[in-house]
Amino acid sequence: MKLEIDELQVNREIDTLAEFSDSEAPAVTRVVFSEQDRKARRWLKDRCREAGLTVREDAIGNTFARWLGAKPELPAVATGSHVDAIPHAGKYDGVVGVLGGLEAIRALQRAGFIPERSIELVIFTSEEPTRYGIGCLGSRLMSGVLAPTTAAALADAEGNPLDVVRQSAGFAGALDGVRQSDGEYGAFVELHIEQGLVLEREQIALGLVTSIAAPASFRIIVEGEGGHAGGRLMAGRRDALCAAAEIVVAVERAAVNTGAIDTVATVGICQVHPGAINSIPSRVQLTVDLRDTDAARRDGVQGEIESKCREIAGRRGVSVKVEIINSDPPAQSSPEILAALTAACEAEGVTFRRMVSRAYHDSLFMARIAPIAMLFIPSRGGVSHRPDEYSSPEQISHGVSVLARTLASLAGGGQS
Repeated sequence: MKLEIDELQVNREIDTLAEFSDSEAPAVTRVVFSEQDRKARRWLKDRCREAGLTVREDAIGNTFARWLGAKPELPAVATGSHVDAIPHAGKYDGVVGVLGGLEAIRALQRAGFIPERSIELVIFTSEEPTRYGIGCLGSRLMSGVLAPTTAAALADAEGNPLDVVRQSAGFAGALDGVRQSDGEYGAFVELHIEQGLVLEREQIALGLVTSIAAPASFRIIVEGEGGHAGGRLMAGRRDALCAAAEIVVAVERAAVNTGAIDTVATVGICQVHPGAINSIPSRVQLTVDLRDTDAARRDGVQGEIESKCREIAGRRGVSVKVEIINSDPPAQSSPEILAALTAACEAEGVTFRRMVSRAYHDSLFMARIAPIAMLFIPSRGGVSHRPDEYSSPEQISHGVSVLARTLASLAGGGQS
């Protein structure tokens, strides 16, 4: 089957989607349920309908665009990603998987392919944790990982409950209807930028993801005793920030001490109260991101961090509380989908290698209800979540063509 990828159209669409932003170009800011997010969704649905796809949405805003197969009663084959963007991000993260997935379907249509199974493009709601502090809201609800009542009660920084905001954005219905049945999809394949340096450094066109690291995140709340910076002598101080500083270093050491390249830990948020130069900090909240391809090793690091928190608390006379935000298992890619991706790479004559995804994606949660795999294209300089994030038109085209062949193989069918 001869496939023609409209490289120019895909990149024009990426540029157009980037215009739906709350920050000036080249940065992209598109927070879930914002006005720009809603505009982007409407524009995307129009593009899907132009391709002859049937579009529907669920109560959280996950969008499904289906190309009906000859045997619609069979489990569908799906692809997709997200289009929300953290503040001052780039225009490729998630978007390549959505617009690339749409172009893969259009390329198969142009080639006269008739799928046996339906092929569905999924645009997930809020993969980024920007607004509600937890990532992959849409896929967590779809897979049953997140309880509808828990999701409904989530609130943003202004105290606006998710349940109110999503209905104001036009997504009605009960959240318990978002859960997908385990047999809905026979396969899910996500195209994504690597967000790392491996492919570029090794000059390899594509990465076939064999597993996705297990993420965990938690808050560490340190309570000390405040006071006047000049009036309190150093002896006997219970400075919450000094204790928190020790905890930050302990987080780093716990990750490094595993000796495993796949163990990573980051303290990305440090909120200090009252935040005045002449006041001893009385309260500090840290947010920790911990990831590993080995869930047991990750949990061991988390246990070590909690133990160190107790030791620091006792020695410094402060209280330390640890609150788990999420702790998810790793995901393994389907051998059958990896075989289909391998065959597609060979048919397209592009170089590829197998690799691990240390960033997590919606595929991590889709793995609970369907066989999954991911396909990576290179990121220039390994950069992501920045305005200078970039993948070339040729790199995107390689990914789309391999994705299209893989979808065709998994869906079955043939040319008319």
